[in-house]
Amino acid sequence: MELGHIIAFNLTLLASMASPGPALLLALKTTLTSGRMAGIITGLGLGTMAALWTGLALLGLEGVFQLFPWAYALLKTGGALYLLYIAYGMWKDASKPLPTSSADAPKLRRAFLTGFAVNMGNPKSVIFASAVLLVIFPQDMSLAAKASIALNHLLIEWTVYTLFAIALSTSAARAGYLRLKPMFDRVAALILGALALRLIFSK
Repeated sequence: MELGHIIAFNLTLLASMASPGPALLLALKTTLTSGRMAGIITGLGLGTMAALWTGLALLGLEGVFQLFPWAYALLKTGGALYLLYIAYGMWKDASKPLPTSSADAPKLRRAFLTGFAVNMGNPKSVIFASAVLLVIFPQDMSLAAKASIALNHLLIEWTVYTLFAIALSTSAARAGYLRLKPMFDRVAALILGALALRLIFSK
C-alpha cells in the first residue's frame, strides 16, 4: 500500500460524504436543532459506523452477505424502517417550534447512537466500500494495513462532521433554518423516505 492509494481513497470518501444522503441530512438537522455539540457527537456516531463498514469490507463481509442473503435483507430492511421512522418524525414535527430549553435537546449519548444506527442501517455501504477498496488498494495487504485504512476512514469522517457542525452552528445558520424550518423538514423527510424505500426495493 502506498500514499497514493490513501489519497485516492480519501478523495473518493470526501466526494461520497458530500452527496446528499441520510448521514448528511441527520448531521445537518441535529446541528441546527440541537446545537454544535450534538451535531459533533452525531457525526462521531455516523463516522464510527461508516469506518466499521470499511473495516468489515476489508475483512470480507461482502462474501458473507453473498453466502447468507437473508442476513443482508434483514439488516437492510431494518435500516430502511429506521429511516422511515426518522422521516415520519421530521414530517410530523415540521411545523413545531424548536425547543427553547437546552434540557429538551437530545442527550449526547442518544445523538451518538442515532448517528451510529443510521449508518448501520445501510449495509449497502459495505458493498460500496468493497468496490472502492478493490479498485484502489492491492489485494495482498496485511492486517495492519487494513486496520490503518479503517482508522484513516474514521479520522476523515470525524474531522469532516466536526467541521460541518462548527460551520452550521452559527447564529446566522440557525436563523436561516428557523425561517425555512417547515419546508426544510418536509423536504428532508421526503428525501429520507425515498432513500428508505429505495433501500427496501433495491437488490
